[in-house]
Amino acid sequence: MTESIEFSVVVPVKDEVGNAAALAREIASVLDGRSYEMIFVDDASRDDTKGELALLKRELPALRIIGHRNNSGQSRAVRTGVLAARAPIVGTLDGDGQNDPADLPKLLAKLTRAEAPGNLGMVAGKRGKRQDGWSKRWASKIANDIRKAALNDGADDSGSGVKVFKREAFLRLPYFDHMHRFMAALMLREGYAVEFLEVNHRQRSAGRSKYTNLGRLAANMTDLFGAMWLRSRARLPGGTDEL
Repeated sequence: MTESIEFSVVVPVKDEVGNAAALAREIASVLDGRSYEMIFVDDASRDDTKGELALLKRELPALRIIGHRNNSGQSRAVRTGVLAARAPIVGTLDGDGQNDPADLPKLLAKLTRAEAPGNLGMVAGKRGKRQDGWSKRWASKIANDIRKAALNDGADDSGSGVKVFKREAFLRLPYFDHMHRFMAALMLREGYAVEFLEVNHRQRSAGRSKYTNLGRLAANMTDLFGAMWLRSRARLPGGTDEL
């Protein structure tokens, strides 16, 4: 862990030519003057996403690029980035540019404020005015309502990619595919507190979504049963004492 780096930003990308470079420049602009790094994790893109990012290495010294050899999904890409992160606090953004990097400092300030609960592990974004079609919003609302009722995690919008959390807290969470959609519930399961903050949401400027509405809904319902099982099997020690 490098003490000089205070904040790591992890961005999972797959086939995001036209979005990745612009997003990297935005992150650099927003975090200028801070001690930070940004880690773009390419999940075996079939286009030249990695090449587009590689051209920025000299321009943006804080940029790191990690590539998966095989496509492994967004959750694995996030985990790869967090494992590589050198800061104690990590922020995430989706790679399509719909999350606004300008929200990162707001979430970071909320997580690290002096009066924050001692066990606060994550501050997650809640998209205000979503810039998606009605069918996508409808499918997302159904999935969110069912998940929130089943897990009682307090998250109105588990699909928002912008989050800021303590790296140590994330590494305590059980990993499974699509776990990034259940991070609030998983944080609560480990005894951490979670807070939410409304964030901006933008239209995608290039490319297209990697998920279909029905595919996203089906995956959420399948994973929900696994998250419910994990929650039911949690046993917290109430703290530890070394003698």
